[in-house]
Amino acid sequence: MSTLESVETERKYDADLETPLPALGDITGVEQIANPVDHHLEAVYFDTADLALARHRITLRRRTGGTDAGWHLKLPAEQDSRIEIHAPLGQPETVPEELAERLLVFTRGNELRPTARIHTRRTLLRLHGSDDLTLADFADDHVTAETLHPVQVERQWREWEIELVHGDQDLLESAEHVVSLAGATRSAHASKLARAFGTAWPLPVPAPPKARPKGSAGDAIVAYMAAQIAEVTTLDSGVRQGADDAVHRMRSAIRRLRSALSAYGKLFDADARSRLKAELKWLTKVLGKARDAEVLRDRIGELLNTQPDGLLSGPAAAKLTDELEDAFNSGYRQMLRSLGTKRYFQLLDALEAFRDEPPVTPRAGKKARPVTAKLAAKAIKRVHRSQKEAARQAGAQRDKALHQVRKDAKRLRHAAEALRDVHGKPAARLARDAQKIQKILGEHQDSVIAQSVLLRLIHDTGGSTENNSAFGRVLAAEEQRATDSERRYEKLAKKKRLTSL
Repeated sequence: MSTLESVETERKYDADLETPLPALGDITGVEQIANPVDHHLEAVYFDTADLALARHRITLRRRTGGTDAGWHLKLPAEQDSRIEIHAPLGQPETVPEELAERLLVFTRGNELRPTARIHTRRTLLRLHGSDDLTLADFADDHVTAETLHPVQVERQWREWEIELVHGDQDLLESAEHVVSLAGATRSAHASKLARAFGTAWPLPVPAPPKARPKGSAGDAIVAYMAAQIAEVTTLDSGVRQGADDAVHRMRSAIRRLRSALSAYGKLFDADARSRLKAELKWLTKVLGKARDAEVLRDRIGELLNTQPDGLLSGPAAAKLTDELEDAFNSGYRQMLRSLGTKRYFQLLDALEAFRDEPPVTPRAGKKARPVTAKLAAKAIKRVHRSQKEAARQAGAQRDKALHQVRKDAKRLRHAAEALRDVHGKPAARLARDAQKIQKILGEHQDSVIAQSVLLRLIHDTGGSTENNSAFGRVLAAEEQRATDSERRYEKLAKKKRLTSL
């Protein structure tokens, strides 16, 4: 089954039953109004028992009648707009799998059930501009709505909708003036479903606090964490569908959350912080199996492509590429299983609870600048200590120590990113400097892992001179990569020292 995705931009207005239609020809840019077309629309809306979709201002319906019969999933977007995903009608009580999977991050394993039924008697007028271009659709709707769960209420009303087709925001503004002159008022409800539920419509997810230079330290960090939680929620469906870079971006958001809890942990209750960090660490590992295998596959594949033709025999090259591909596929399957578990859904609940009612300590209420600067300084010292330790090591122990420098630099980078709205340019500069260290040593660590895989493959060839020689050439190239990245790190470490905020 295929789905279609588009952006819907519209405004709704309340009109009395006796209100005459507005002078649509007075709308700027409208040169012609098509003959009215009548439609009878029947829509059944679906949600969980606790109206989880409604809380996130998401609607899911199956509608018959009109020109776009089918399943419609609408997600919040910018002002006056929503993302609409359309799927074929299918079965009345069975939510299409692609839509249900996309909503798992909100439904979290709970059943989607009918919550309302809405009948609309619609008169549609298309508004055309020059060259018969359709600018917008004007809908005069007479609505009868019946809520099914958790309350049973029936309501009737009349509303007007103006939805852009090829028109722009200026047309919407002009249309609002014309509609207001006719006696209609801007609707207080974002959707027919919200109006049907009335006072039973759940409150939206609360807006997170804002980070301000003169605000509290707790607000600054919670605001940063809220942005990462939103990123996880947004990326969830892409991860499930195998979208490019979705796993990497989601794991990065999780790591940012862990870094914030580590660097600014003293702002929050210790037990709550520790529990959340433990679960975030688990999810990082879940995502890491697929992501690390993907990086290794692409890295070694790039090395193979740079070797002379015929260097690797057909069986040898196939063994290598098959193993890397199998590792990625296995990791991806394990990841998908984990993202369907109760543990993952409970983690999402815990993240939202932490965001909405953060378990702050008294220190979190103090001014952001001095408190966060002091905590960020500790993260800087942590990097300096790991750098000194790496300088004392050699061989495999040095590789391990450099990996620790990388992890500490990454934590510092995220800690500094969280303070951009509080400390401005100094925080941005610190984040940038830490990222340079992280990036170089990330390449070094990828090379170390790739070398270990190649060494094992050489051992597994059973002493074949041909294959050992071939894999040996690839290994030598990878060893050179590691040497180059280590030199670049040493040059950077000498040239630039991390400075406090």
